[in-house]
Amino acid sequence: MFLYQLLNFFFAASKKEEDSKYDLSLYKRGDLLEVPRTLFTHFGIYLGNNRVAHLIPDILPAITKDKSAIAKMVTNNRLLMGVITKVASVRVDSVADFAYGSDILINHMDKVCSQPPLDGEEVARRAEKLLGSVTYSLLWYNCEHYVMYCRFGMAISYQTYQFCTTVRKILFSRMSAYLTALCGVCFMLYLSCVTPLTVLLTVLISFTIWMAS
Repeated sequence: MFLYQLLNFFFAASKKEEDSKYDLSLYKRGDLLEVPRTLFTHFGIYLGNNRVAHLIPDILPAITKDKSAIAKMVTNNRLLMGVITKVASVRVDSVADFAYGSDILINHMDKVCSQPPLDGEEVARRAEKLLGSVTYSLLWYNCEHYVMYCRFGMAISYQTYQFCTTVRKILFSRMSAYLTALCGVCFMLYLSCVTPLTVLLTVLISFTIWMAS
């Protein structure tokens, strides 16, 4: 019993120290908060009173109805499985749980987006209206789409755009065209299936990549 109380004491002290890391006076209702998290940047909307609304992938709601477990901070493992299964929700967490130990940028996207932000109260109202389960898509509906709609009225993601641009540069490059043609020739020779159809497919695919580069 004493050990249990001692553990609770240390947990509470640690939680209090973590919460005190963030100065809540810096945030206003409707602010767009941004934090680096593993391989991407995570976004949320500040609602006031130490509450942040954010869209986050999470596998747990799909496998349990335990609300207390679901309410706990989403770990990287829960997040990754949520991305794979496309299960997510717009939920409200404390600033500390949202930030996951990272430093927070405030309204940084205002400098990136050409569209002026909406009124803070309208931003928060939109964020609250969308609370609940959603179907997640890494490319078409992620946390950035959510906050950009709330703050600017348009669901776009600069991270997605940068990702697609990078993939395009890799896949649709002249080197990719050369490698595709080479792999096609090697494949036909290895399987001894040099036919007009396989030659046509190899040339067509390589030519398409070349023209797109």
